[in-house]
Amino acid sequence: MYIRRTLRPTRPLRVSGVLLAAAALLISACSSGSSTTSTATADAVLAALPSSTPSTLSRYYGQKLNWRTCGVPGFECATMKAPLDYAKPASGDVRLAVARKKATGPGKRLGSLLVNPGGPGGSAVGYLQQYAGVGYPAEVRARYDMVAVDPRGVARSEPVECLTGRQMDTYTQTDTTPDDKKETGQLVDAYKKFAEGCGRRSPDLLRHLSTVEAARDMDILRAVLGDQKLTYVGASYGTFLGATYAGLFPDRVGRVVLDGAMDPQLTARKLNQDQTAGFETAFQSFAKDCVRQSDCPLGGTGTSPEQVGKNLKAFFQQLDKAPIPAGDADGRKLGEALATTGVIAAMYDESAWPQLREALTAAMQEKDGAGLLALSDSYYERDADGRYANLMFANAAVNCLDLPAAFATPDQVEKALPAFEKASPVFGEGLAWASLNCAYWPVKPTGEPHRIEAKGAAPILVVGTTRDPATPYPWARSLASQLSSGTLLTYVGDGHTAYGRGSACIDSTINRYLLQGTPPTKGKRCS
Repeated sequence: MYIRRTLRPTRPLRVSGVLLAAAALLISACSSGSSTTSTATADAVLAALPSSTPSTLSRYYGQKLNWRTCGVPGFECATMKAPLDYAKPASGDVRLAVARKKATGPGKRLGSLLVNPGGPGGSAVGYLQQYAGVGYPAEVRARYDMVAVDPRGVARSEPVECLTGRQMDTYTQTDTTPDDKKETGQLVDAYKKFAEGCGRRSPDLLRHLSTVEAARDMDILRAVLGDQKLTYVGASYGTFLGATYAGLFPDRVGRVVLDGAMDPQLTARKLNQDQTAGFETAFQSFAKDCVRQSDCPLGGTGTSPEQVGKNLKAFFQQLDKAPIPAGDADGRKLGEALATTGVIAAMYDESAWPQLREALTAAMQEKDGAGLLALSDSYYERDADGRYANLMFANAAVNCLDLPAAFATPDQVEKALPAFEKASPVFGEGLAWASLNCAYWPVKPTGEPHRIEAKGAAPILVVGTTRDPATPYPWARSLASQLSSGTLLTYVGDGHTAYGRGSACIDSTINRYLLQGTPPTKGKRCS
């Protein structure tokens, strides 16, 4: 599963984010459209940890951070230690990168505000320095020290590694809509090589990258920063991380915002199928808008969204047979896998739709795949030199540890294809096959679907967007109902997550909660 958050307000499209295993090969993950219902599949409830800190962890909770400048004006950085294995704290440490920007004033300082953009695998430090620390509302930055920690295995925090850049280029181009047994075998081999690479390069770390462990790391940071309660804004997968924290430490919950919420009680297969429907919902919105524009290459005025989808699917099938040039210095061409990823990347933010229309026009009419390749590269965080961030490695590592695999064999995927294709005629087949990636993971999962109730926690604000492609709105409804102190805030609109998207209603409601601790009235909706 991979759910990503768009870093606003940067352009061109920049995604960084949350749970799917990643379009094409890695986009599998979690979603559903506004018409999808999240059905409970778990009876287990995440149990709170003892309120007292174990003596074996005292050296971590008592550590002092050595803050230093780190190349970005106004920000400080430090390194925090946490136990690699919480069950055996003496067995070794993991070093976590932390960054902060102190409260600017005026007004009384309210403490630290920890932010996480999602993923799993998104760099929270990068998000803080590129957006949250400079782009969050001024009144919030005035009262809080803005803080981020890259979760274990992510970016600057002992990143998990799996493949070289060249190997990732091959991996991301692998056909995820196999037409025969040979192509199915090639896809399985790609998943196996990816998993083997992770196991070979990061064998010890790979066993300790769960969301529960990352949430426990956050509590150490809370204590080290001197805060009695955790104040937190998590987006996309960051909502799962934040909700997990609340379930483990309900008495330490301060003001917590979960924007673009995940539903922790769903199985990996249900999450993936829901997210498939979510991308279809987003595509339907794009299709309706596209045919009203003079530059839409998928149909003109009056063309139904269903026909627009068929036209796009037909284009993907052409690319499957004959990839087109993309002007890439490394010789990559635009095939079906990369093109699909590019389209999905643009579904996260409606402001990217004009860019997508332009890219599709160039590819379909001029046989120039550069625009869609650029969208795909932004999704995978591949730079111009062919280097990939560790986003996708960490993404798979966390997902495959948090839940049992959606499918164990290709035969199971084939049996599930009708359900996925019903959820999305355009993306269903590829996302079903992408859900197979954890089947070959070298480490057994340690998590399972569960409810999070966080009994005794202060009010928690859950935010859901009605046409969110990556974290379907029903997930937000479900999480808010699970949390004993959850309040649901609804954004009626398109795109992934709501805070900072341009809705004055959403922003003012969240700001009031962060600054005053006052959640909105029950059932509040914004547009």
